[in-house]
Amino acid sequence: MESLVLTLLFVIGVILVIAIMMQPSKQQDALSSLSGGGGELFAQQKSRGFEVIIRRFTAVTGIIWMLLALLLMYLTNH
Repeated sequence: MESLVLTLLFVIGVILVIAIMMQPSKQQDALSSLSGGGGELFAQQKSRGFEVIIRRFTAVTGIIWMLLALLLMYLTNH
């Protein structure tokens, strides 16, 4: 059972890294705030389309990874 959970943890971890790397960059926003584009610094912009899907997928994958890590910890201690 432990080896199955460990394998799932590894696979979900790789998927999580890929999902994080696929997230859209916010570098331009940070650059504009440092260079004087302060008018849009505190403006809220709604995420649309792909951004929403990848953000939710990343959150769900992270939660699954954390639960698997806790399960593996429980299994190794008992």
